[in-house]
Amino acid sequence: QVQLVESGGGLVQAGGSLRLSCAASGIIFSIDFMGWYRQAPGKQRELVASITSGGSTNYADSAKGRFSISRDNAKKTVYLQMNSLKPEDTAIYYCSASVRITSLSTLRTYWGQGTQVTVSS
Repeated sequence: QVQLVESGGGLVQAGGSLRLSCAASGIIFSIDFMGWYRQAPGKQRELVASITSGGSTNYADSAKGRFSISRDNAKKTVYLQMNSLKPEDTAIYYCSASVRITSLSTLRTYWGQGTQVTVSS
């Protein structure tokens, strides 16, 4: 099995910064896509940022210029540096990864349990 464990969430004042981490463990041959999603109360889960194994990144418009996604392939870890945080960034942040457990297996998507980010005004 594959597990994704997020860390780094918390309470921060508007304008502050947080760095989220998500480490993958278990039987893993390779990881393709890794991403961060968030879900605020009463809203649908949305993609915040993603990064491929080659390092190509994609950001939601709301994250551009403020958030930065990166990954350490050797550590099987993805990071989300969040700067200039706003109250509207308050949500549960989920890590996702597309994993191949053997060289012949298809990609399967796994999710972390989520970490709460709360930005106070």
